[in-house]
Order: sequence, then structure tokens, then C-alpha cells
Amino acid sequence: MDGQAIAPPAVVLLSGGLDSATVLAIAISEGYRPYALSFRYGQRHEVEIAAARKVATSMEVAGHVVMDIDLRAFGGSALTSDLAVPHHASVEELSPGIPVTYVPARNTIFLSFALAWAETLGASDIFIGVNAIDYSGYPDCRPEYLAAYEAMANLATKAGVEGRLSIRVHAPLAKLTKAQIITRGLALGVDYAVTHSCYDPGPDGRPCGGCDSCLLRQKGFAEAATEDPALSV
Repeated sequence: MDGQAIAPPAVVLLSGGLDSATVLAIAISEGYRPYALSFRYGQRHEVEIAAARKVATSMEVAGHVVMDIDLRAFGGSALTSDLAVPHHASVEELSPGIPVTYVPARNTIFLSFALAWAETLGASDIFIGVNAIDYSGYPDCRPEYLAAYEAMANLATKAGVEGRLSIRVHAPLAKLTKAQIITRGLALGVDYAVTHSCYDPGPDGRPCGGCDSCLLRQKGFAEAATEDPALSV
């Protein structure tokens, strides 16, 4: 032993998108040993799984698991059913309500898998890239939701009840704009060229440019006064 402390493990939810890649970089910068968790859940934009693998490889995570669950069995979302993904000409056209791209209970499902892996790893920390400013109005992206989930997590696990772990759910992007997220990620060396954000990509995986996620990404890079490197790949 050289006397150096071993970095504590943390589970990081990694979709392959801009936000989750930034959160992974933040977890690493804060001294955690990251274990990335991605989901193939029946989403129409499954190209993001390839992006998640690239991000995980580029940041040299300690482990990366891609879970297979099929939320198409329930439907209820344009991402997991035949409902059309809405397209708009500009970000100003986005509806203030909860859009049809909302996947029922998705973050609750994802966090539950992350919680199970965290307890197995002996990890107290879970990172998630939700955002409550430049986002699409999803209820499971709000700080009050995350606080409630964290409280539940400490009641729901053997390690929590026995006092061996105190689960913390980290959402470092919650109060940042998309431009601030991009600026933070660039400072940490995130390669946004390998990330993917589009909800309705073409057969070749190219972003559609008009879905909510594409428009918010475009807005972020424009406000950060930098080019989106994924567009030149």
C-alpha cells in the first residue's frame, strides 16, 4: 500500500447524452470511482446505448453495466410506443406541460436499479443528470422528487437500516442551464462528440434537429458560444 486513500465507489446513471456524460465527469472530478449504469429499455433512440459505451470507455469507468428492461410492455410514451415524437421549429415552441416523451416512472425505475447496485458495491453515492431549468418538464427531474427518493432509499435498504451506508442522490446539474452544463463539462474535458441526445434519430443515427432534446441541446451550445462537436462527426 502506498498510503493513498482508495476512491469511494459511486453509481452514475449514464444514458449517453450530454447531461449524463457531464455528471460522470463531475463524479470523477470529485474523487469517486464511477460505475456507470445504462438502460436498454425499449427506447426508439437506442443509438444512445452506443454513445454510453463510448463515454464510459473514454472516461475509463471502473465498470459499466447495460441493463435490459422493456418498458414497451407498458407504453405510455412517444419513446416506448408508436406515439409520434413531437417536432418543433424552435425551442420557443416547446410546450410548458409534460410532453408525450415523458416515460412513466422512468427515473424511479432507473434509480431503483442504481440503488441495488450501490448497495452491492458498498457505495453511498448515486449520481443522476437531471436538470430542473433547461428541461422538458418531467416531474421526476425536480429537486423535491430527488429528496424524497433519497429519503426512501435510506429506508429501503439493508445497508441503510443497519447504518452501514447513508445513501446520497447527487444531482449536480439540477440548477444549471444547459449552457452552464456544457461549459462545466468542457472544463472537465468531456468529449461531447461521442454523446447523443436526439429522441427521434434517423436510420443512420443522425439527430432529427427538431425534437425537444435536440432543440435544448442546440440552445445550450448556442448560449455557451461554442459549436456542438457531435454535428461534425
